[in-house]
Amino acid sequence: MKTAREQSFDALRLERPAASVLLVTMHRPEARNAFNTTMATELLTVFQALAHQADGVRAVILTGAGDKAFCAGADLKERRGMDAETWRRQHKIFEDMAASIMDCPLPVIAAVNGAAYGGGCELALACDFAYAAETARFALPEVTIGLIPGIGGTQTLSRRAGAARAKELLLSGRPFDAEDALAWGVVNRVTAADALLAETVETAERIASNAPLAVAQALHAVDEGSETSLAQGLSVELACYDKLVGTEDLAEGVAAFNEKRPPRFKGL
Repeated sequence: MKTAREQSFDALRLERPAASVLLVTMHRPEARNAFNTTMATELLTVFQALAHQADGVRAVILTGAGDKAFCAGADLKERRGMDAETWRRQHKIFEDMAASIMDCPLPVIAAVNGAAYGGGCELALACDFAYAAETARFALPEVTIGLIPGIGGTQTLSRRAGAARAKELLLSGRPFDAEDALAWGVVNRVTAADALLAETVETAERIASNAPLAVAQALHAVDEGSETSLAQGLSVELACYDKLVGTEDLAEGVAAFNEKRPPRFKGL
C-alpha cells in the first residue's frame, strides 16, 4: 500500500506543517467542504494508509479549506434522486471513512475552522479531540430532513456531552456555537480564527515529540477502558503499561531524564 504522501487526491490537500505532523485539509470550498463519494473515498484511503504505514507521521490534524466551513456534511446535491440501494452503497463508504478516523492508531485532532454541520460535526467528533475557531458553529440537523446521524454522531456526541445534552441537540437539530461546544465537551479549546491552525499544530507537535509507543498505548487505554467498568479499565491500562516495559524508548526516556537532555524516541 502506498503511503498517504505518495498518492494524489482531488478533494483533499496534504501538508506537513511540522516534521511529524500531517495536516489533512478537506478541500471542496465551493461546496463548503461537504464530502461526496470522492472525498470520502480519499479520506478512507489516507487513514487506511496511516494505519498501515505512518511514514514518520506521529500526529494528524483534520481541517477544512477556507474560513467558512470545516465540513457541511454529506453532499446532498450528489444524493438528490438517489435510489435506496445506491444511497446505502454510498453510505457504506461514509461509514468506513468515519471508522478509519476513529480507529486510527495515531492521535487525530480536528481543527474546526467554520461550520461543522451534519456529517461534518460527526467527523469532528470522530477525532480524538478538537479545537475550534471562535466563529465555528456546530449542528446535527439530520432529523430536519428525515434522517439521523449515521457515521457515529449519536454515540460520539453522547459520550462527549452526555446523553441528555445529546438528545436535546439530536432531536431539535438546533445549531450551537463554539463556546457551547467548549462548555459541553465537544471541543477542548476555542481560539481566535487566525490562531486556530497554529495552536492546533503546536499541540500536535508536542504530542509528536513524545514516545510514539506510549502515545499509542495511552490512546488505546482510554478508548478501550472507557467502555468498560473501572476494574476492567484498570486491567486494560496495566496491559498497555506492561507493553511499554522493556522498550528502547523507555530506556531512552529514562536516560534522557537523568542526563538532562531531550529524548530521541524511535518508536521501538
